[in-house]
Amino acid sequence: MKRVLALCCVLMLPGMAAEAVPYVPVVTPDGATLPYKMDRGVKVFHLIAEQVKRELAPGMVINAWGYNGQTPGPTIEAVEGDRVRILVTNRLPEETSVHWHGVLLPNGMDGVQGLNQPHIKPGETFAYEFTLRQSGTQMYHPHADETLQMALGMEGFFIIHPKKERHRIDRDFAIFLHEWDVPTGSSTPNPATMLDFNLFSFNARVFPGTSPLIVKQGQRVRVRLANLSMDSHPIHIHGVHFVESGTDGGPTPVSAQVRETTVNVPPGTTRDIEFVAGLPGDWAVHCHKNHHTMNQMAHDLPNLVNVDQSGIEEKVRALLPGYMAMGQTGMGEMMDMGAPRNTLPMMTGEGQFGPIEMGGMFTVMKVREGITSYRDPGPYKNPPGTVAHKVADEGGKPAQRMEHHHHPGGAP
Repeated sequence: MKRVLALCCVLMLPGMAAEAVPYVPVVTPDGATLPYKMDRGVKVFHLIAEQVKRELAPGMVINAWGYNGQTPGPTIEAVEGDRVRILVTNRLPEETSVHWHGVLLPNGMDGVQGLNQPHIKPGETFAYEFTLRQSGTQMYHPHADETLQMALGMEGFFIIHPKKERHRIDRDFAIFLHEWDVPTGSSTPNPATMLDFNLFSFNARVFPGTSPLIVKQGQRVRVRLANLSMDSHPIHIHGVHFVESGTDGGPTPVSAQVRETTVNVPPGTTRDIEFVAGLPGDWAVHCHKNHHTMNQMAHDLPNLVNVDQSGIEEKVRALLPGYMAMGQTGMGEMMDMGAPRNTLPMMTGEGQFGPIEMGGMFTVMKVREGITSYRDPGPYKNPPGTVAHKVADEGGKPAQRMEHHHHPGGAP
């Protein structure tokens, strides 16, 4: 297979086969696709359950659990009707199993340890083998010590392509939603946390570490979303209207598809959305729960909004150097607040117009006209007169009109 195309560094033009497969390969941003070998007509995959290091964003690495050196684990892709054999090797310090979430298969392959199969002990390799009777976006995850193993990142996509798509898909993305509780200055998530998480991720990356989704204007795009966390996540994409085209139960009938701009992804589900990328620009993609677009925010702070703290900061700094009063006029200024090692600022990121002040479940879909590769094209070059601008100061004095000067190296 042509690895450069599998990694989506080259634009797939009409009539060009990206790989020797009967489907458009899925792109897992900041992730990978699991290769397979053929054995007498059976597609053979190999998953290795193990402890991993994961960089959530530059400057922060956590101790997680996953598969094949990453969390989420590599995306498995196959086609309806395929016979698959998945070898699972356990390199964890405890027993595990793998459940093929939403996949219709023989009971003994369902992966609930003790109920459907023996436990996979450390050092052992088990084989799961079945024929795919459906299509859709499914998942894989343990059904063993779930509170720890799933909380620490053991999950992945199992995507079953139909024998024939309902219509052409040009770009197919897969994004796993997850949440973590990592105390500031530490590296290991707390698997006992039930509600009060402080990091929220797309494919185990948080903004500004998330990779953008690069799309050519006019392409039909599918985004597959999966969620095994403790919360639902309403995912909103700017600049498009989409339809929910599928769930982990399979494709949604066209008659039941509703146009939306936000899709809610409850725990234990997947959602497929589809749209045509008609408007060029840099469009935000994010969870619409306010705290889910922040990094390592403490939730036990006193509410000091509109409280006059005049002089307090200076007095406290005499005892505690670096102290910053919180919340008097908002939290945007806290981007520059110091933090312990291996800790991310609550809100961060720089755009061509200044600080973006986001974190967590946030990335950008970059839609461009006439691009010839899927490399990051840089900031969008807005046509003259199409950027919001100041027209008056607070006192009503008209502001001098200034055109924005674009950064060099922007979009072609």
